[in-house]
Amino acid sequence: MILPIVAYGSPVLKKKAEKISKDYPNLKELIENMWETMYASHGVGLAAPQIGLSVRLFVIDASPFVDEEQMTQEEIDTLSTFKKVFINPEIVTEEGALWDFNEGCLSIPDVREDVSRREEIVLSYEDENFEAQTLKLNGLAARVVQHEYDHIEGILFTDHLSSLKKRLLKNRLTAISKGTINVDYQMKFPKKPRK
Repeated sequence: MILPIVAYGSPVLKKKAEKISKDYPNLKELIENMWETMYASHGVGLAAPQIGLSVRLFVIDASPFVDEEQMTQEEIDTLSTFKKVFINPEIVTEEGALWDFNEGCLSIPDVREDVSRREEIVLSYEDENFEAQTLKLNGLAARVVQHEYDHIEGILFTDHLSSLKKRLLKNRLTAISKGTINVDYQMKFPKKPRK
């Protein structure tokens, strides 16, 4: 089932998410719905807070990045098969040089900005069978994980921008939070306060 994407301005996007256990209700169905929602929205990653659930879960399929220019064969091989479920992830280390890449977010449609992130991470997490995993990633695979990981920490990519950039984006972000935008996927906008 395709679920609505929670829009910028929704409180759930700014909360640090809770860990889940094996007996989390309807987990298999939730993961299937997250894949379906992500693909329907043309995303490469989707975190549970983006569908209104403050839990430490995200899914990633980085294969669309294979079309990016100037990629090594190793990067193509990594990204073309990088499809994973991450439950209760923790970034163990972030290393390497900072590098900029133009990021976007399904919760913040039609806004893309350069974000600076470390080039290499080590991540511990549980897969969909709750088996412990450790993964060392670099380049775009690391970046996509860092972006989704931020979501479960209550951080949006716009939080990494300078105050000047944020001021320049203010009107667009306000329009998203008010729902006065056009998107080609289902979204859920913050409730307007009652008067």
